[in-house]
Amino acid sequence: MQEENLTLTVTTESGRLDKVISSHFEELSRAQVQQLIKTEHVQVNGQLEKAKYAVAAGDQITVSIPAPAALDVQPQNIPLDIVYEDDDVLVVNKPQGMVVHPAPGHPQDTLVNALLYHSPLSTINGVIRPGIVHRIDKDTSGLLMVAKNDQAHISLAAQLQAKTSQREYLALVHGVIKEDKGTIDAPIARAKNDRKKQAVVAGGKHAVTHFEVLERFNEYTLIKCILETGRTHQIRVHMKYIGHPVAGDPLYGPKKTLKGHGQFLHAALLGFKHPRTGEQMTFTTPLPPIFEQTLATLRKQVDR
Repeated sequence: MQEENLTLTVTTESGRLDKVISSHFEELSRAQVQQLIKTEHVQVNGQLEKAKYAVAAGDQITVSIPAPAALDVQPQNIPLDIVYEDDDVLVVNKPQGMVVHPAPGHPQDTLVNALLYHSPLSTINGVIRPGIVHRIDKDTSGLLMVAKNDQAHISLAAQLQAKTSQREYLALVHGVIKEDKGTIDAPIARAKNDRKKQAVVAGGKHAVTHFEVLERFNEYTLIKCILETGRTHQIRVHMKYIGHPVAGDPLYGPKKTLKGHGQFLHAALLGFKHPRTGEQMTFTTPLPPIFEQTLATLRKQVDR
């Protein structure tokens, strides 16, 4: 990747330089902007300025984003729970706590590192995300489809785009949901007040989650969620939006919640047409032990 230049012409007096840039370019955090200013990658009217510079109407701001250093992704002999594999595709049951692909600051011990040791993968997503057609969060467990060659990757990605693949999740959420079924149709974008979070935002990306109640407890509900779209943190954001955040969720849930290994969210079912044969394939995987144990405890409390 090459260096990227962002430009902004200010129309009104707006405050500090670092705050103006981070509020205008959502992909940049304020800390990132401050570092770019410190390393002389920001100019105002062709001159270097400090982060506290008071931006005025008519100022022309240029931000140069250096090309990211290429990560050296190494294969690692990490055990994998492989549900299915052939020459084209691989379906893996990812445990809670495992990051899907490397990123700056986390270059190893990811699912990609393990997959590279196990098998050749598609190259469409480059060296950082080889074979990865879709992803799930670090502390979400369950099924992922992986492409072992580019032809398979194109087919699987097209099915996701056309919404013909199946993705069903089991989630334990706060509160007792009265409705037996529901659909959440609410756009999602990066949260304006916290860049680590996503939120329901007017003008965000189209996002639809269908849910069905499976079991009710005293203070929690077990639901099945079916994704129609695949936005970052979609289920977690949508359930918080309707007042039923996922239990154990450290980012979107309340502080008082169920203890586990992160959010109680599990990708339980995955279905797609085989990219070579066209055969419809469906896979399921059981809940992690901590999830099952928690449900058993909640059932005992209901019976009291």
